[in-house]
Amino acid sequence: MSAWMPRTKPEPDGQILSVGQLTRRLKDVIESALPDVWVRGELSNFRRQESGHCYFSLKDKESQIPAVLFRGDAARTTVELRDGRQILAWGTLSVYEPRGYYQLIVRSVLEDGLGRLQQEFERLKRMLAAEGLFDAARKKRIPTTPRTLGFVTSPTGAAVQDFISVLRRRGWKGRLVILPARVQGAEAAGEIVAQIKRAERLGIFDLLVVGRGGGSLEDMWPFNEEAVARAVADCTIPTISAVGHEIDFTLADFAADKRAETPTAAAELISSSYIKVVDSVTQLRDALYEQTERELETHQRRLELLHEKLRRHSPQNQLEQMAIRLDELQNRLNYHTASRLQAIRGDIKMATFRLSRVSPEQRVSRLREKVSGLAQRIENLGPAAVLRRGYAMVINDLGGIAESAAVLQPNDAITIQFHDGRASAQIKQCIPHMPPSTGGSVSHTAPTL
Repeated sequence: MSAWMPRTKPEPDGQILSVGQLTRRLKDVIESALPDVWVRGELSNFRRQESGHCYFSLKDKESQIPAVLFRGDAARTTVELRDGRQILAWGTLSVYEPRGYYQLIVRSVLEDGLGRLQQEFERLKRMLAAEGLFDAARKKRIPTTPRTLGFVTSPTGAAVQDFISVLRRRGWKGRLVILPARVQGAEAAGEIVAQIKRAERLGIFDLLVVGRGGGSLEDMWPFNEEAVARAVADCTIPTISAVGHEIDFTLADFAADKRAETPTAAAELISSSYIKVVDSVTQLRDALYEQTERELETHQRRLELLHEKLRRHSPQNQLEQMAIRLDELQNRLNYHTASRLQAIRGDIKMATFRLSRVSPEQRVSRLREKVSGLAQRIENLGPAAVLRRGYAMVINDLGGIAESAAVLQPNDAITIQFHDGRASAQIKQCIPHMPPSTGGSVSHTAPTL
């Protein structure tokens, strides 16, 4: 058993990268390795910014990746984008340098229905390849000078017209027989298989071409049918498959002895041997072709590197990075603005509460209550209140109040004021009030009216 030894602390030497430099290196590696890619996934966390850019995630059972669909590409998208929807997204991988995470810049979106056809294509391709149907050992040599040529295709399509035009223009000498078949729709596969079998039965063909012009994956699906692929592979006549465009691949292409990118390319391939009749010229042509191919590959690689470098430094890429940064800053601004407004509202509420506690209004209210109480006391002590308690007030003939009996004389006219009215009277006799004696009884003598 070996003993554990602590790891020696490394010392920095050579170039030390900053975080930004490391991020840019990762960005170059990721974007160069996957310049464009198709991704299948489920939409999640979809949001559309005020700027028109769309941000979301693509996820499956294993992982997820952030993605952005910029305003211009979003305007051209016909697929309704919403959370939970399965889509096929085409775009490029990019690294958002300010945060150091990678994301998918989506340029195009398709419904996942097309993906199911692609899955069926891959399933059939794997199954037939496992059976050896596409093995190179099964391939037959394509004759250089076929005299009788059969073409299984639609007689009314543009592909057959282009095919014939190329053969004529290149001076091909031979016989061309069109074997009519539908190349699109539910019945197309059966008719294609039937015409291949018919060509074998006729026994007059040196070379057989099976193909059609370009179209969608659904349009070209008959050439992906298992029956068509088996018929092409089992055909005893050397066969060229020429379906769609250069970027289109069908199962018939893998099963045939030779694939041509287009029907036009097939016609050029067949007619080339008539133009190059001298072996030396053919050898020179092959050597030139190989050298040209190598040069083209070299220049193509250089062109791709320059194109990638130009793309990374293009104004569009810079604008897209700035647009993402602008959206991020806008979200932060909105968040901080809302937080600040909420804090201000809280401060206002607290200040209002404090102001209410020291407000003059409450003091005025308390003083008003106090004044009201004093007024009530004054009123209770006023003459009217005394009169209501059963007392009366004597008013002399001059209108003054007779405060004492001593100011009254016999025959004086007086007025007696009660709380609810007055009474007129005349003094007959004034009897002074005598203080009570110490041992005697107390008597009260009032003026006689």
